Amino acid sequence: MNIYICGQKHFGAEVFSLLSNAGHTIVGVSAPALNGDGGDDRLKAVAEAAGVKWMKSGLLNENTIPDNVDLIVAAHSHDFIREPTRAKTTHGAIGYHPSLLPLHRGKDAVIWTIRMGDKVTGGSVYWLNEEMDGGPIAAQEHVFVMPDDTPETLWKRDLAPLGIRLLCDVCNDIAHGKIVKQVQDESIATTEPSIKK
Repeated sequence: MNIYICGQKHFGAEVFSLLSNAGHTIVGVSAPALNGDGGDDRLKAVAEAAGVKWMKSGLLNENTIPDNVDLIVAAHSHDFIREPTRAKTTHGAIGYHPSLLPLHRGKDAVIWTIRMGDKVTGGSVYWLNEEMDGGPIAAQEHVFVMPDDTPETLWKRDLAPLGIRLLCDVCNDIAHGKIVKQVQDESIATTEPSIKK
């Protein structure tokens, strides 16, 4: 498949590498110009090293997306990819959220998982739509929260590796004609506010 990646950091770079190694063609990347330390963002760096066109985060829209994109993959992206942009692709867009959607929608799901004392959490790959974290589920798996976990340890140990794997699995499934879209149950949905750091 021809895949466009919106993302950042280690997570986005790992998704880029795994999808490339699986035989997908990465036709473009949106990522921040810099990481938090002032150096190039890791996704931007791997894209440029591979000769893939990079665009700054926030600029992807129906006019800037390349032709012949089959799927947009949001890999640790905070960009809102609107319907006119998704409509320019064959399949639309998928993203990863570090919770068992529809629980803990919002930017700080991992922090809220710890603050609320959840014993089980997980990751969800879902189809992007016009509702934040509200699209149908393509894949979902759970992990356990350890008593001494922090948001950082839970993300690094379990949720980031799970998300990288699930995104790649779903892309491979779509390429082989397997498309899963399980509607989220709004009766149990929760959305927590963003936490200012």
